[in-house]
Amino acid sequence: MRIKTFVLITAIFLLGSSAYSIDPREFIRSGTGSGKVFHYSARRFAIPILKASIKIENGTWEQGRPIYQIHASIDSLDYLKFLFRINNRFLSTIEAETLIPLRYVKEINQEGLLTKKKNYLQTLTFDHSGKKLVVEKPKEGERKEIPLSTETYDPLSIFAKYYLKNELRPGQDIQMSIFDGMKLRRMVFSSRREKVKSKIYGEVEAVCLESSTSFSTFEDKEGKIRIWYADHGEKIPILIELDLPIGDIKFELESVERN
Repeated sequence: MRIKTFVLITAIFLLGSSAYSIDPREFIRSGTGSGKVFHYSARRFAIPILKASIKIENGTWEQGRPIYQIHASIDSLDYLKFLFRINNRFLSTIEAETLIPLRYVKEINQEGLLTKKKNYLQTLTFDHSGKKLVVEKPKEGERKEIPLSTETYDPLSIFAKYYLKNELRPGQDIQMSIFDGMKLRRMVFSSRREKVKSKIYGEVEAVCLESSTSFSTFEDKEGKIRIWYADHGEKIPILIELDLPIGDIKFELESVERN
């Protein structure tokens, strides 16, 4: 059961230190400003296996322009760490006005009997004027460029886009490209309205975004991603479900706090 779970929705980012004086490992943990934090627990066969959080910072400034920063973390629970230990951190920096991604920082640290050992830092720089995406692993000295088309996002910037700004209308199809540091995927999310049970809000009306995609962790086998946003004024992401080749994993919202 190799788990790379949050990968396409909340899994995550970076930028090379050549353009910034701060070390990427410090930058990814800086978390300046204030905002809102969503805490999730993930279950498989009704058994808790992971905890995760997504933190959206209130708008700050960088190089004279307003930005948002979205932090995410995924950690395995202590009693399972002999099977798989996961301690992954992600950071997305986006323009506040357009919500287009600027940087994606991904720090992966995981190993165990049931998951492949991975320990690396990767940075993604979105060069919109040059129409290219720069992918780097500073420690290994790796660097490559891939063409950057419009409507290309990292997983966390997609999360922020629909929480912060874009309307969610049932019955629409949303097309986009997502790059998670491994593969550029063209995805189509369909939307529908339905009732869903939330641990903290009870049964609520929600809009579900759903898309099929391949998972590189599982030899590019097909699966599905679903995100439910509560439709009661504020678009709270109450449930995230990954339909993986190994079975479903659900991330349920446990609490919301203002940081």
